Amino acid sequence: MVEIARRPTGILEESMPRAAPSKEGKEVIVMAKRILVPLDRSDAAQSVLPLVADMARSNGATVRLLHVAPIPRERVTDDGRLVAYASQEMERIEFDRREYLKTAEAELEGVPVESVVRFGSPSREIILEADAFGADLIAVTARRRGWFRRMLGGVVAKLFRRSDVPVLLLAAR
Repeated sequence: MVEIARRPTGILEESMPRAAPSKEGKEVIVMAKRILVPLDRSDAAQSVLPLVADMARSNGATVRLLHVAPIPRERVTDDGRLVAYASQEMERIEFDRREYLKTAEAELEGVPVESVVRFGSPSREIILEADAFGADLIAVTARRRGWFRRMLGGVVAKLFRRSDVPVLLLAAR
């Protein structure tokens, strides 16, 4: 029997098998068709990509890579001269982040991949993008820091609390 969790799932250790027994002893297999992967330009964030690639290939899933950047402000020099408008900064940042996402796409060879750059609060934008994409799984990575308390102190904790889409958390080393 296959169970698919409706609410956010749990932590997947890097060494865990792809299917694990649930509390009832039944095997739980993730069968996502639309996987959202938020990336923050860190190696730790990208460590989820091989797992996502395997899942996507075995399920015929589409992956959407997402980077959320803070909303930029106008750039001015120390003497107050305007260097760049916020809209120009936004264009520059979007171009830069799309280039980054293209390199991440290369790790998903053979998988249908889309990339999106959004601006704003990471947890809010991830949830909005999951809804816009019709995601049935959000796959994220968190570094281990002093255990759960610190690891789930920010964006990941908000995703677990607020997302209607299941969240797969890979605990990176």
